[in-house]
Amino acid sequence: MYSKVSSKDINYFKSVIGNNYVFTAESIIKEYSHDETEDLSFPPEVVIKPSKTKEISEILRYCNKNLISVTPCGARTGLSGGSLPIHGGVVLSTERLNKIIEIDTNNLQAKVEPGVINQVFKDAVEEKGLFYPPDPASQGSCFLGGNLAENAGGPKALKYGVTKDYVLNLEVVLPTGEIIWTGANVLKNSTGYNLTQLLVGSEGTLGIITCIVFKLIPLPKKSITLLIPFKSAEDACKAVSLIFMAGITPCALEFIERDAIDWALKYSDVKLNIEDDVDAHLLVEVDGND
Repeated sequence: MYSKVSSKDINYFKSVIGNNYVFTAESIIKEYSHDETEDLSFPPEVVIKPSKTKEISEILRYCNKNLISVTPCGARTGLSGGSLPIHGGVVLSTERLNKIIEIDTNNLQAKVEPGVINQVFKDAVEEKGLFYPPDPASQGSCFLGGNLAENAGGPKALKYGVTKDYVLNLEVVLPTGEIIWTGANVLKNSTGYNLTQLLVGSEGTLGIITCIVFKLIPLPKKSITLLIPFKSAEDACKAVSLIFMAGITPCALEFIERDAIDWALKYSDVKLNIEDDVDAHLLVEVDGND
């Protein structure tokens, strides 16, 4: 069983990260008791917001020694309960680790902290002609650390893959407080166990990610989006394999029922004339350099 957080523990956390970043107020506790997973709520006993790897190391070492539960969290946009503090204890937020440390255009890599928002990172690398494809639905608010914890992906996974396909190396603080790097900043690394991919998708159960080295690719110069109507849902589904067999690999492809289009038009400002006999659509995005 885990130990309850005492005033002594709270004073220790304050000594490590400062009084202003240790929270016990009811409003903060409630805010960090949930993510976007249904209506589940598990109040922690304290919320802490460190800003350095060393601080996280000291906190985890202390909590491990004193059997205090620690749940890492990011933007709390997840839908699978990855950041729910089901044992109470400490919620450790990575929101202050929010720096893009380096974008290396020569080696097509970037080094970032886990509290960087996905879209902010995408925009930053695109300014330099580079591309980070993973595009979860919450990309405008979700953190990269959470994307790694959940191995997040979005529509562009069809062509480009998901988060794991762009992670080269991780700085991680283990539950004992030990700080490790999981791999190397190279595309081919066959030395030892693949700890990097073990951490991706582990939902913070194996350690807390404090720095990420991403692989980037050149930014496609052109992109076209098509909305293709079909007389039946069956014909739309059959067309998917025919598109690939024709040698075309869309970067995104979504099947949309007629009802979904009708409801979207009803509650948006988009104007679109659809024939009465159209029953389904494929939303197809293709990109490239010519």
